[in-house]
Amino acid sequence: MSGLRVVPTWRHGQERLYVCLADGRNVAWYDREAARVNVLGEDWREDVLDALGPFLTGPVTVGPPPVPTPAELARLTLHPDDDLAPNRPGEALVIDLDRDPGPAHRLRPDPRRRALAAEQAVGEALDRLEGAGWHTLHSVPLPGGDRIHHLVIGPGGLFSVHALYARKQRVLVADPMVGVGRREPRPVLRWVRADADRASYALTAEVRPVLAVVGPTALDVTAPLRAVRVLREADLSGLARLGGVLKPADAEALHAMARDRHTWLQV
Repeated sequence: MSGLRVVPTWRHGQERLYVCLADGRNVAWYDREAARVNVLGEDWREDVLDALGPFLTGPVTVGPPPVPTPAELARLTLHPDDDLAPNRPGEALVIDLDRDPGPAHRLRPDPRRRALAAEQAVGEALDRLEGAGWHTLHSVPLPGGDRIHHLVIGPGGLFSVHALYARKQRVLVADPMVGVGRREPRPVLRWVRADADRASYALTAEVRPVLAVVGPTALDVTAPLRAVRVLREADLSGLARLGGVLKPADAEALHAMARDRHTWLQV
């Protein structure tokens, strides 16, 4: 059989090679990280391996695609309008600014734009954890107009991450109050814990709160914190070193549950 061609694709920094017919239909794909060639029909086996020959980097397992897990099946049956996974960092703020950009000239910067910059910076840092068994959902809507800025799920457990803009300002944390620059301190850690508690209720699993501070000149914590992490956005990569809490199948199942908008309607 002839006419097969290999088409590389990239997602979250990982390469997958598809073997296609001339009309574009896929007959197989090569997952290099898993060292596996998934063939849609045994009749294609030899031709697929011939086509992939120059791309194979070592011994591989060849066979039909694995049976979808319950989490994968749930994802496949989820209506696109109810799927939160495509949300961009700061999705709700992006939509709000598109609808109402505000006056062209302001005496002070629009606080929504600063909040958006913080969520985007934190979101980019968390998205870099993808590929190590971690998943991040952005701008998770909650009843009453509230939302979780970022929900992170992976081997180290579940984390509700709240982004705080503090570019070139000193941040003082005195649980539950957080002061940024010369502004009046606010009970930010109380809000961060409340978000994590609501997520724990929705997912029936422990969700730990994290405050991610973006761009501070100094970050001072005056006393031990109760059940919350306070990190600079540059230190969020440290979450990837945590493990031993969730098995891969459990993380996938919780991610499938969390990405469904209906999961969050009663919290």
